[in-house]
Order: sequence, then structure tokens, then C-alpha cells
Amino acid sequence: MDRQKTAPPQVRNVVNFLRNKAQMKTRTGILGGQRVEYFKGNAAIKAVLSPEYAKLKNVPPVTNEEEADRMLHSFLPYAFFLRVDRGEAPPAGKDGPAPRPLQVVQMQMFEKDMHYVWLYEGMQLYQKLAGLGLVVALLSLVMFPLWPYFLRRGVYYLSLGVLALFGLLMVIAVIRLIFWLITIIVLPPGIWIFPNLFADVGVIESFIPLWAWDVPPEKKKIKRAGKKKTKKAAAEPAAEAETATATAADEPNESSQVAQDPQDYTDIN
Repeated sequence: MDRQKTAPPQVRNVVNFLRNKAQMKTRTGILGGQRVEYFKGNAAIKAVLSPEYAKLKNVPPVTNEEEADRMLHSFLPYAFFLRVDRGEAPPAGKDGPAPRPLQVVQMQMFEKDMHYVWLYEGMQLYQKLAGLGLVVALLSLVMFPLWPYFLRRGVYYLSLGVLALFGLLMVIAVIRLIFWLITIIVLPPGIWIFPNLFADVGVIESFIPLWAWDVPPEKKKIKRAGKKKTKKAAAEPAAEAETATATAADEPNESSQVAQDPQDYTDIN
């Protein structure tokens, strides 16, 4: 848009921060038949008051919520984002709730409880470079027969190395499984070779330690003990309630017996 091109560098830096780096919570809506993203004013105010914004250079300083409100209100004439009203939510479909319809409001102002639609797509440089790299990679694969001989030879040996590494990992996995099956019978609870081989750790940590006993984790025991404690704690109030009701049921009988005693004495007299 033409108005966005006339924005000062400081305004553009703040908008780029909000659009690409602030990680504001956004939702999807429908504006003019197209899907768009919109946010709440409070999210933008929190973003410009965050420590990440304070580290930016060549941006207006913001120290409190009032300054943030005034600064964001001054961005509205550049049409990076505009205030909108949300319509009623349409019925949810199979893929979840449908996006709400949005309508631009004539009276433009910035407040934390209002909603604003993004009309700025952000920095397109990274997206263009990523798209260009993808096109180059696809063309390179398609034109593989036209590669020089030494490149094709290098890719061939590289693929052999990857296949050999994958095969070595499969052999190690089979050997460690067979060894565990033997040791679980001879030396229970069994021994694992390279116990961290398939764990979510680094490459070097996957082969450390060399072996370890197949001991179940202690967290399960702690959870079971916690469940037993909760069951006991839940059973104790129930038992106390039962005893309380039993004593309450016995008290009327005793009072009735006491009430009958004077009548017995009068009958005897």
C-alpha cells in the first residue's frame, strides 16, 4: 500500500518487530472474502513493553502503557493494521471453529480491548530467498544427468556412506536386542548395550554409557506411591463421615431412653 511506503524508519522497525519477532497471539478471520490475521490491542501493548523491544535500536522509547497506546495509535494512518469489528462466529465444522467475519471500522483508534487486522505481510526477503532456494534445489535434482562426472561420483559415494551408516545402526539395534533377550534370562533384569542409542540426546551421548541394567524408571514408583497416598487420604474422610453418621444415629436413641425414665418413675409411684 502507498501509505505504508511513506512510513518513517522507526515506525517500520516497530511494525516489523510486531509482525515477525514479537510472537503476538493472532487469530484467523475473513475480510473481503480472504483469510487474514488479526490481533487484540492488549497483545501489541505487551509486546512493545517487553524486554525484547527495549533491546531494539532506532525505535521510539516506550516506558508505560499510555506511551505504548499513543505510539500504536500514531501508526494507524500508515495502514499497517486497522481496527475491525468481529461478526458472530459461524457454526463449527469438521476442522474446528470457522474463522469469524471481520469488518473495518470507520472510526479508527487504538485501545487494548479492540481488535486489529494485519494489512502488512512483513519482511518478504526471507520468504523470497527460501522460495528461490527451493526452486534451485528442485532444478538441480531434475538436471542430475547433466551434472559433471565428479559431482555425480561424489553424490554416489555420499549415498553409499549414508546407506552404510543406516545399515550399521540397524545391525547394532538387532545385536543389542538379542543380547538383552539373552541377559534377561541369564542375568535379570537384563542388560542393554548402548542404552541411550534411541534416546533424544546428542550423537556422542547416544553411545554413552556402553551398557546399563534394564532398571525401570523411579518416576513410576513415585507416582504409584502418590496414588496410594491420595487413596488413603480420600478413604480417611469417608471413614470419619461414616463414624459421625453412626454416632449421630445413636444419639436419638439415648435421648429417647432418658426421656422415658421419668415416666417409669411416675408409673411406679
